[in-house]
Amino acid sequence: MISNNLGKCFDAAQWADKAALIEPGDFSAPRRTSFAELDAECDAVARGLVARGYRPGDAIGILAQNSREQVCAYLGIMRAGMVAVPFSFKLNQKICSHIVRDSGMKAVFCDPAYRAMLTDTADMPEVLSLERGGGFEDLLDPGPFDTFEPQERELAMILYTSGSTGNPKGVLLSHASQRWSLERGAALYGDRASNCYIVAAPMFHMNATISLKSALACGATTVLLPTFDAESYARSIQEFGVTALTSVPTMLALVAKESERLGHLDFSSVQEVMMGSAPLTQALIDKVQAIFPGARISNSYGTTEGGPSPFGPHPDGIPRPPLSLGYPAPELEVELRESDQPDQGVFYVRSPMRMEGYRNLPEKTAEVLKDGWYRSGDIMRRDADGFFYFVGRADDMFNVGGENVWPGEVEKLIESLPGVHQACVVPVPHETKHLAPFAWVVLQNHASLSEEDVKKHTLDNGPAFAHPRHVHFLQEIPLAGTNKPDRKKLEALARQETERLKKA
Repeated sequence: MISNNLGKCFDAAQWADKAALIEPGDFSAPRRTSFAELDAECDAVARGLVARGYRPGDAIGILAQNSREQVCAYLGIMRAGMVAVPFSFKLNQKICSHIVRDSGMKAVFCDPAYRAMLTDTADMPEVLSLERGGGFEDLLDPGPFDTFEPQERELAMILYTSGSTGNPKGVLLSHASQRWSLERGAALYGDRASNCYIVAAPMFHMNATISLKSALACGATTVLLPTFDAESYARSIQEFGVTALTSVPTMLALVAKESERLGHLDFSSVQEVMMGSAPLTQALIDKVQAIFPGARISNSYGTTEGGPSPFGPHPDGIPRPPLSLGYPAPELEVELRESDQPDQGVFYVRSPMRMEGYRNLPEKTAEVLKDGWYRSGDIMRRDADGFFYFVGRADDMFNVGGENVWPGEVEKLIESLPGVHQACVVPVPHETKHLAPFAWVVLQNHASLSEEDVKKHTLDNGPAFAHPRHVHFLQEIPLAGTNKPDRKKLEALARQETERLKKA
């Protein structure tokens, strides 16, 4: 890389006039931004922030959908030695205020549509518009800029966790940790400059930020969507010849559900599909493979705190099983702990990609970081060849009459029933078992299944204690801000429904 600064993660001189970003818009006149243009505007943001009096180490927020302006703000903040804090526009005002205070933001770049989410108080940071023609140009200070060179483990950004319980936690990420990940990817995958990626996940999520920076670093083009929409996503793949997809499984589940209506589209350009950041099922792999028959499908794993995937190919060349996350990378250390089973337990990893800790939460940091080891809270198993598989979140597991139930395992079982497109399983109170599984199910187009059909399938093919006591059908699974299933919302709805059924 040409700089230790994460904001300078690409060589503008080498790629110059090549498209770094393509924004489809309504597809009639897509906006293309070259590497040279992107580089110049990132410098202009950095110069503008310095001219306004902001200094290295200052936290600068970003509350916006994906766009060229947002990317320039994100990279420009870091080039100036400041700390980028992208956060979700899907949060409520109270949580937004917490993030502003907790991070110590001195300013925040904001889309006009989300300005009302920022509470006007005496200590409110300066709000900088990201609207081109509506204030963004006022900040820009065009000209050359000497990129700030960070010291080892100096902060580059803070990403806030989804906050499924309580306030979200600020994950402190250094230039060095993220840069190491990009360099490892370059060594592992080689020349990818001819690739065309697509990013539709929000840039406040690790999946999107690392995908975009990886593409820029290798000189590839990225099709950038403001938010995820299944039809726009699918059409963009055809229109711009996208070759590689990196996404959350639920995003491609929505594309798969629309496949009949979108069947006229040509996806032959797609060579690789990587899905990560949420559990993956064989049923979804099969559906995605049918949509992209020429692509290699892989399951990836990473966390905001521990960094992108600690896995890679098997050293003996053994093919990776479809649901496997891969074989532990030789540059990292991994262990399975907190279990009486040697090949299943909580996943621990020690690597240069780890976070520096949680913002203002030393006790929480101590719970998950010790001697460089990060406790993921994810339960994994290891097969005889050394491949790792995701079982579920330790926090998601619930006990049914003395038996441990992993929602992801029940979801896999339900999705193996013909006619089922997607499932999400949550716990609800039970009179004798304490808790019991409740399944939300999305059917494939034109499929017809009953609650009893789903229950019978799980009883016939899995342990009786894990079968869902209630099955309800939805048109689609609601998503949280990170495009993962909103389990908190579904659990609340399931509890309401069980209460209603008791009174009926």
